[in-house]
Amino acid sequence: MQTKTVTVKLDKHCYNIIIGPGLITQAASQIKQSLNHNHQNLHQTRLAIITDTNVASLHLEILQEEFKKNKIHTVPIIVEAGEKSKSFSTLKIVIDKILAARLERGDSVITFGGGVIGDLGGFAASIIRRGMNFIQMPTTLLAQIDSSVGGKTGINSRYGKNLIGTFYQPQCVIADTCTLDTLPLRQFRAGYAEMVKYGLINQPDFFEWLEKNGQRIFSNGPIRTDAIVRSCQFKADIVARDEYETGERALLNLGHTFGHMLETATDYDSNRLIHGEAVAIGMVLAHQFSAQLNLISPTLTHRMETHLKAVGLPTQLQDIPGKIPNAETLMTLISQDKKVSQNNLTFILTRGLGQSFIAKNVSPEAVLTFLEQKLAEIR
Repeated sequence: MQTKTVTVKLDKHCYNIIIGPGLITQAASQIKQSLNHNHQNLHQTRLAIITDTNVASLHLEILQEEFKKNKIHTVPIIVEAGEKSKSFSTLKIVIDKILAARLERGDSVITFGGGVIGDLGGFAASIIRRGMNFIQMPTTLLAQIDSSVGGKTGINSRYGKNLIGTFYQPQCVIADTCTLDTLPLRQFRAGYAEMVKYGLINQPDFFEWLEKNGQRIFSNGPIRTDAIVRSCQFKADIVARDEYETGERALLNLGHTFGHMLETATDYDSNRLIHGEAVAIGMVLAHQFSAQLNLISPTLTHRMETHLKAVGLPTQLQDIPGKIPNAETLMTLISQDKKVSQNNLTFILTRGLGQSFIAKNVSPEAVLTFLEQKLAEIR
């Protein structure tokens, strides 16, 4: 199958997202091309490979062998899999290991894993020696189509999700689609939720295409790669127009205000909820809230929820195991959302299929009433 390339074109930096099968065994040549483009020599640099316990057991040996074959020194750094690794404590471990290995500013950090690893490792790269080279090698669907694209890095806080971080663009993104064959179904579904999000934002044709072809994306084949390429191109275009999320890029947070609220409320416990599942529920809540504000017909909410359910994603609060905090506590979490400005709530809502918009100065009372209604459905 042919390798596809999507270019992220920013004002001061451009980089490629390379998508295709078998790219782990081509990593040295792909990274060499990227570093040469930036006037650096791969054979004069050392690589810290940040990964998690799951990916390490499946793919790390193959990647290390690729670099060893090309006489490139690597320093593997393995952290526990799961959202809880996006923490100060794990960040300190990663930074200490990179500094103990005496990696220099001109050396490189590879993030080899899902969104947690990309966010954590990218953040470390952005602050060590005031910035090291950074290469994304995403191994999950969510990371390949979303979190590896656009330069957002960071960790979580007890006050909320992704509240500590930087904008720091990678030198390149290498997305080996073969890693998706070892991905648990639950994780693949979670990534698919982000794909649906792109259609709901402003690509109604893409959403309708997913309604017809979504199940086929779960099987390896050209249609899966096409969907990944389309998703990456969509996000790359938005990031190119609004790198630092001062406007349009905020649309990519559809479902994330409610979703991040739920992730924090469940203490980032992946046994209860993972990011893509939170986004799926969050998108349904955003559509239901839009309907309550008479912005859309409940028919659209039912339609998008039906599609998410069809692929096995959770869509309602009652789908989350365990107890959910009360509405007042949830409102406190929402008030820490990154889009809050001058204590005013901002949500991504919708006026129709593919008609999402940035809603500023949303009434806290309306949100509180809505959350109370949703919680009453599960009490």
